[in-house]
Amino acid sequence: MTPLTARGYVSIAAQYRLSGVAKWPAQMEDVKASIRWTRANAGKLGIDPKRIAVAGYSAGGHLALFAACTPNKPEFEGDGGNKGVGTEVAACLGFYAVTGPAWNGWKRAFPLPADSSDEAFHAAEPANYIKDFPPTILFHGLADTTVPPESSQQFLQLLRDANVPSELHTFAGVPHEFVQHPEFAEATAQLTDFFFDRHVINPRPYPPFGAGRGGAGRGRG
Repeated sequence: MTPLTARGYVSIAAQYRLSGVAKWPAQMEDVKASIRWTRANAGKLGIDPKRIAVAGYSAGGHLALFAACTPNKPEFEGDGGNKGVGTEVAACLGFYAVTGPAWNGWKRAFPLPADSSDEAFHAAEPANYIKDFPPTILFHGLADTTVPPESSQQFLQLLRDANVPSELHTFAGVPHEFVQHPEFAEATAQLTDFFFDRHVINPRPYPPFGAGRGGAGRGRG
């Protein structure tokens, strides 16, 4: 997040309990607690409480997506402090995010008890709450073998079908966790900054596209 912070955003790192410590939805309760803490301390942090975004990477990408589409839902809020403070967010960033069954480790590694039903796994998919999403931007490497790019590609289609402002940016030949490389961290920060500006900070269609011309024009030889 360093390149994004350099553009004037306040970035807050948050941790969550892993599967060996607690089962779902404890992880989501931790994310919600982080959002409440951020909003409750907005004055001290010098931020706008109406412009809080959530970001996550890989498994954390799933948590970011799920948090973004379940604001103030009691079953996921937990008791991690600042009770009554809202958990709605203005935008979501998902980096090579786990979105559900497109990831082959969904039932093997997701922090639900091993004997959980198909319905329980399905209920943990952010796709169940697609109509409640804020503007969302996704990033994925096309050479990712940990979380296949189809995870983000399929999710983008769901967002588009629900008319959620959304984008997916893919990178050819790039594996998992690619934003650890400075040049990709910079590239994603630039795209995120532009996305935030268009949909959160100064919402607008940009540029002001006209009707356009139908068909293909003749090129110059």
